Amino acid sequence: MTASVVYEGNLRCRAIHTQSGSVIETDAPTDNRGKGERFSPTDMLCLALGTCVVTTMGIKAQDMEIDLAGTTIDIQKYMLSDPRRVGKVDVMIRFPKTLNLSEKDKTILERVGNTCPVARSLSPELEMNVQYVWQ
Repeated sequence: MTASVVYEGNLRCRAIHTQSGSVIETDAPTDNRGKGERFSPTDMLCLALGTCVVTTMGIKAQDMEIDLAGTTIDIQKYMLSDPRRVGKVDVMIRFPKTLNLSEKDKTILERVGNTCPVARSLSPELEMNVQYVWQ
């Protein structure tokens, strides 16, 4: 089992990662009756995409003896209303200024990021815009 989840009421869930015991809480967003005090489930979907992209790039980077530590990600979610769903997600990945890579290495890492498991698992109806900023 990957996780167990308890619905705590008031549109909040508490998820426990089975292997580590790590806890994540979610809240409904303020535009859908929630308090917005935690990530919403749709925020988590977008977060999963961004972190999966950089994690798969990090795996490949380790093989290439490249350290991506210090890379940052900005994520913007856009909701649609009919039916209510995530319609678009923008992911901007900024690499450290100290990272000096060849165009070939950048291309390899971007291809790996673009084919991460989460990106491959999401609906083709979801518009995913991943931008890589090599400073």
